[in-house]
Amino acid sequence: MKQLQHIFDSADKLYSMDDIDKALTRLAESLKAAFSQSNPLFLCVMNGSVMTTGHLLPKLNFLLELDYIHVSRYGDKTTGGDLNWFHKPASELSGRTVVLVEDIFDEGVTVQALREYCEQAGAESVSCVTLIDKLHNNKVGIFPEYIGLTVPDRYVFGFGMDYQGYWRNAPGIYAVKKDEEA
Repeated sequence: MKQLQHIFDSADKLYSMDDIDKALTRLAESLKAAFSQSNPLFLCVMNGSVMTTGHLLPKLNFLLELDYIHVSRYGDKTTGGDLNWFHKPASELSGRTVVLVEDIFDEGVTVQALREYCEQAGAESVSCVTLIDKLHNNKVGIFPEYIGLTVPDRYVFGFGMDYQGYWRNAPGIYAVKKDEEA
């Protein structure tokens, strides 16, 4: 536990809660323009995007439905592995405009699998909004159509994103010091 506290205490704060709120407000304006007339189904990608979804949805003053999908490559690890499916949406996707809400676009493997799942389930269209885009060149699939903020190619946590299962509750977005990345 002391090590986990040290990770937070020594981390570099990349974005404050105010920075995040401003980015979510910008995203909300774009989402309103694109989806306010389409009765979209927003899918919160658990667990990481629960904070993003919770702060974004009140900024969207139009009819929409919400469900969740839970797939993970990380678990409590700091590197991605195989996809593990935990929950598929209860909502019918066929013929729907689906908007995936992600916390971070890192390599794109998860987003690609989620897009394919929604398309195979008959979604009319699938778009993705992500709070964070990690800047590096090792990405696959289609980039999210809506991106809030960018971060360097470092391990980040906070505002829903975890470090070894902890610090999802950190008030902002933080980067682990390079020499401490696991």
